[in-house]
This record gives sequence, C-alpha cells and structure tokens, in this order.
Amino acid sequence: MIKQSKKIALGSRLKDCKNIITIGVKPDFSNYTVSEAEMIRNAEKIYYPGTFYADMFNTMRKKIFPTHQTYLFAQDKIRQTAIFTLLNIPHPKTKIFYGKYQKSTITDCFSFPFIGKIPKGSAMGRGIYLIKNKNDLADYCEKTHAAYIQEYLPSDRDIRIVIIGNNIVHAYWRISSSGEFRSNIAAGGSVSLKPVPVNALELALYTAKKCQWNDVGIDIIQHDDKCYLLEANMKYGKEGFRASGIEYVALMENLIENGEI
Repeated sequence: MIKQSKKIALGSRLKDCKNIITIGVKPDFSNYTVSEAEMIRNAEKIYYPGTFYADMFNTMRKKIFPTHQTYLFAQDKIRQTAIFTLLNIPHPKTKIFYGKYQKSTITDCFSFPFIGKIPKGSAMGRGIYLIKNKNDLADYCEKTHAAYIQEYLPSDRDIRIVIIGNNIVHAYWRISSSGEFRSNIAAGGSVSLKPVPVNALELALYTAKKCQWNDVGIDIIQHDDKCYLLEANMKYGKEGFRASGIEYVALMENLIENGEI
C-alpha cells in the first residue's frame, strides 16, 4: 500500500526525489489502480501532471506544479512570441508566415542571413536553421507549414536562466562551439559560469512572473548592450546544474519540503 504522507507526481521528473511518489501518466484514468486513483483525487497538489492532466486539474481547480500556464506554452514558439509581443518583452524581430503565398513574402520582411525555426515541438537546438540565401530558405520552407522567421543577432553565446517556483535557482552562459551559430549544449555548446548580467536576470524573472511560468529555462541573448529574450524551455536540461555542482534532486526535495513549489 502506497503511503499518502508523501507528495504525488505523475510525470517522471521527480522520480528520484525521496519525498515524492511518482505514479506515472496514464491517459486512460481507468488504468490507475483504485488506491492510485484515490491518491490523485485526494492530493492537495499534483506535481508534473503532464499536459493532458494539467488541463483537467486546472478545470477541477486542483493545485498543480508546474502551473497550467507553463504547460500551455511548452514547445510552442508561436504562442511564446505572441505573449512576448503582448507584454512588450524585448524579443528579436519575429514573424510567422503561413502557406505558400505568405512564405513568398519572407524576403520582403527579412534580409539574409536570418533564422528559421520549426515552431512547435523542437528542442535542444534541433529545428533551428541559419538561412543565408534563397536555397537555404527553400529547403527550410519545405520542412514546415508555418515558417517561423526571426532576425539573426550574431553572437557566440547566450544566457540560460532557470526559474523554479518564484526564484532564479541557476544562471549560466552557453558558449557556441567553433563554426556553430547555436549555443545549445546538445549542439556542442559549453557551459560558462561567469557572472550573468543583472538586467538579464531581471528580464527572465519578470517574464516568468508575468507569464505565470514557475518551472522554466529562459534563454536570453545580449546584442548591442541590450538583452533580448529568445524563448522559454519548459523541458530544460541539467548540464548547467552539473557543471556548477548543484544537485538537482536535492534542490527539488528542499523546495518541496519548504513549500516553495
């Protein structure tokens, strides 16, 4: 019999935490055992419910972590760009072009080189293209119905700022490898623990609070002494934690124990 004194999680993010019982995400609720179903119904809060159950628990007004808004914007660059624009958050010039006709007007709005991204579902630097000419553009447009085009701000680094709960728990630089325009660790980038500018930290925290995101890695680039928010990653990696000696599992256990998340 599972002890109910521990907190309940559905997704696997906290599976190694001692103060959490991870049940698993089962879209068919009838596949949960009777005791599991009762634990879910009776739990004051559910951790990492996944997108499917986040919608349902939000409808039921059951507390979850992370927030429903965090799930709404996960891996959706179009939706993120819309909220950044609505909130006047500094963001590189970005425009979405749908269908063949709109795509034919891309070069009326952007000059080479510029960035093209797969707008939904891409992560870890995948689905990001530096478009230098018409051939690159044609190849990119074949890959996606909605062309997500963004101005290219040349830089060999960006900043990853991780916010959990209401606070920044980690911030670091990501340095691009030689000849690579992306700074993602999965694309060969490296971690630098040099101090991060205060205005970048402030921009990340402001964005997370305004968007009601409480478990997010926010990427910021500096260009001409100004900070621009690139995107938010709700499925961020832990390479920066490891590089700085932060024990992610212990951190999460403490945040849960202290009622911070």
